[in-house]
Amino acid sequence: MTRTAIYFSILLRYAKRKKKKKQLMKMAWSNTLLQIHIKSPSIPSLHFPHTLPKSSPFLLNPNPINPIPRSLRMQFLHRPNAVPLVSRAMDIIQSSPPTWQSAVLSNLLIFVVGTPLLVAGLSLSGICAAFLLGTLTWRAFGSPGFLLVASYFVIGTAVTKVKMAQKEAQGIAEKRKGRRGPGSVIGSSAAGCVCAVLTIYGVGGEAFTRLWQLGFIASFCTKLSDTVSSEIGKAYGKTTYLVTNFQIVPRGTEGAVSVEGTVAGLLASMLLATIGCLLGEINVPEVLICVIASQIANLGESIIGAAFQGKEGFRWLNNDAVNVINISIGCILAVLMQQLLQNWQM
Repeated sequence: MTRTAIYFSILLRYAKRKKKKKQLMKMAWSNTLLQIHIKSPSIPSLHFPHTLPKSSPFLLNPNPINPIPRSLRMQFLHRPNAVPLVSRAMDIIQSSPPTWQSAVLSNLLIFVVGTPLLVAGLSLSGICAAFLLGTLTWRAFGSPGFLLVASYFVIGTAVTKVKMAQKEAQGIAEKRKGRRGPGSVIGSSAAGCVCAVLTIYGVGGEAFTRLWQLGFIASFCTKLSDTVSSEIGKAYGKTTYLVTNFQIVPRGTEGAVSVEGTVAGLLASMLLATIGCLLGEINVPEVLICVIASQIANLGESIIGAAFQGKEGFRWLNNDAVNVINISIGCILAVLMQQLLQNWQM
């Protein structure tokens, strides 16, 4: 046999061995897979319905990367079960005259939306007291009365924050960085709450309903004027003096007044009374009544603070008690002035 023939013979034997080895390995692998298939435990299959309900909210967006189209969102919001619920809630809120249900539901909605502002101006217990005030106000005077109180709260909170660092350094800032507690809320709204209750239960009949509404607005004009004059006076007052003897005293002294604070308080009462007029709660002559009553009441509050507050025997006369007296004076004065004006016109 030649050398070439021997070489090809060796190659042929090697190829046959390699082919046979591949076949053996293939058979062994197939046998292994077969054993795994036979011995592996059966996994129970998850049974899903062939068709899922089209109204399922989880199927509105099968692709979480892409936003849900507006049409699908509106389709979900207008589901048959949601429409009557939303419609019923809107009917309750728009009840005329207002009901307790509409008052509670409206306040819940507004307080949830306005939580950041409420937290900035009130403590947790103060928010609870404000919720009761808002519910009572809505029940008595509807949305216009509530908007008036909301305007008072926003303006009062804003001026309290003016130059807070400076007031804190001087020790004349409100506690908790101006966040009012339940005592402050009740002291600022006691007279208004009385007017609201008188309105709800129709005390005095329709002839007095207008008077209770005027007293309600006058009480908040009085309190806002007092708050603004005090806070602006602490922040910008150049000279502060006691109203009883015109003695110059440091800023923040009880009963002290300043030109800057007095002017700011007057403008604040005019602003809130004008808001009440624009909301249809009072007329133009009654705006003037609210402003005059608030300024007389604030003068009386300054006299009480300078003469009695902090003195021996009057320790009970704290800021909350003085607030109640102050706003009560403004409320009563407004009602009496309106009665006198009506009698004079007759």
